[in-house]
Amino acid sequence: MKIISLVGSPHGEKGNTAKLLSLVLEGAKEKGATAETIILRGDTVHPCLGCDTCHKKGGCVQKDAFEEIRGKIQQADGLILASPNYIFSVSAQLKAFMDRCCGVIHLMEFEGKYGASVVTSGGGDEAPIARYMNHFLITTGIRPVGAVWATMGALIDDNFTDDIRKHAQKLGEDMVRAWKNGTLDPSTEHTMAAFRERMRQLMLWRKQQWPYEYEYWRSHRGLE
Repeated sequence: MKIISLVGSPHGEKGNTAKLLSLVLEGAKEKGATAETIILRGDTVHPCLGCDTCHKKGGCVQKDAFEEIRGKIQQADGLILASPNYIFSVSAQLKAFMDRCCGVIHLMEFEGKYGASVVTSGGGDEAPIARYMNHFLITTGIRPVGAVWATMGALIDDNFTDDIRKHAQKLGEDMVRAWKNGTLDPSTEHTMAAFRERMRQLMLWRKQQWPYEYEYWRSHRGLE
């Protein structure tokens, strides 16, 4: 299994978010996975312009790293999102990437892959952010296997507890296992099916305005 991880922290590989992610990847690698981690810095992926070019032509007009990252995810088997809690949401760096995935979401282009989410914070409220990140994964076609988080203010000297470490490593193991076995969670499948139907209806409604996406659905999903 090949995993791409995106870290949306300005502290990069030295931050707590990347450190918690590394434990997840440690578990995944023990089960045979390979991994590449991409740090989303302020200029790595720019905010979406809302120009609709991706819907019309399939690619983005902006000259940054988005299309390269998108291609790497397409070639991988899994995606892990990692972000600190910034005012009850993901960081601006990760949000910019997520917003730029509007075309990916319309096509559910990453379908068949597995994923997970990693969150750290100073004072808590990680769970809603992890749910948001995993829901985003579902809308791209990725099946999330879970999430791990850590409240750094509750730890001694920023050291993860044994429970957090074990949870993180198990998440990595679970991700590889789910991919190998083709595991399907009924709740995830229900949500994904509902969203797929929503996108199908959207393509029928906007087929004149978004020719690339409409043709993708015709070619890959049998849309008439």
